[in-house]
Amino acid sequence: MGSTQRENLADTVFTLNTGAKIPALGLGTWQSAPGEVSAAVAHAIKTGYRHIDCAWCYGNEDEVGQGIKEGLEATGLKRSDLFITTKLWCTYHTRVEENLDLSLKSLGLEYVDLYLMHWPVAMNPNGNDPKFPKKPDGSRDLDLERKPAATYKEMEKLLQTGKVKAIGVSNFSKKFLEQLLSVVDVVPAANQIENHPLLPQQEIVDFCTEKGIIVEAYSPLGSTGSPLLKNESVTKVAEETGVSPGTALLSYHVARGVLALPKSVTPARIEQNFNVVKLTSEQLSALESVSKAGTQRIVYPQFGINFGFPDKDYGAPHSAA
Repeated sequence: MGSTQRENLADTVFTLNTGAKIPALGLGTWQSAPGEVSAAVAHAIKTGYRHIDCAWCYGNEDEVGQGIKEGLEATGLKRSDLFITTKLWCTYHTRVEENLDLSLKSLGLEYVDLYLMHWPVAMNPNGNDPKFPKKPDGSRDLDLERKPAATYKEMEKLLQTGKVKAIGVSNFSKKFLEQLLSVVDVVPAANQIENHPLLPQQEIVDFCTEKGIIVEAYSPLGSTGSPLLKNESVTKVAEETGVSPGTALLSYHVARGVLALPKSVTPARIEQNFNVVKLTSEQLSALESVSKAGTQRIVYPQFGINFGFPDKDYGAPHSAA
């Protein structure tokens, strides 16, 4: 295996438009099972991760909080040494601070470094389920009268409470971002989207870069069972750099200026993912070429509306303003 590019870039940080530093590599906790996630978070912190990404909707923030506590105790680090992100869920768009308080209580924290709107759509807060309410016909019980901008304006108020250091969005297309930016006062610090070589979403990345918005990649490896890990271009770059295919993909994100949030509960994989390396321009080009044969979206929730993503129609058109 090659060893010409062994400089570890896992400690790379990006700068938010608030001036705060955010680690370019974080531990994702989506779909991390109960009984596993606390140990994963603690191990990640002991390994060197300083960024943990979570969300109220994931249903595991109690354990994430326990893992943060254990990780800090084991390393002697302070809360301020970590960057913690959580997200506002769709059924709480009219109860923004209430949802934040639930997350803070579960996490055992007084503040989070970044608070994101999980999706640009509200769901019925009084529906038949606290997370995924449905109508009698089985479709999502959406509140289409509640616009993302109205919710975001409530998030802006949180900046005065000390409970959040920065606010941002998630799953916003360029169209939705343009509409949001035309009516709000605070430019989002970040936009967390599905992002990997099969779904580079370069238009959104470029737009966010232009506006000073950090792009965060969830499912940065293409999610569970991803064909990317066996892609010829990916495995070739991995061999050349002496790292795993997954680490090669994480290195691709950091090279593009995109923050990567790999999820894992396996100690060896958590450690492996922390070996981000520098890529040559040729290696980066090889990974960028993967999508030339076509893009592939992995995360496709059935909201029944169009979020403005050019590669996937989510249903009927819907205004974001």
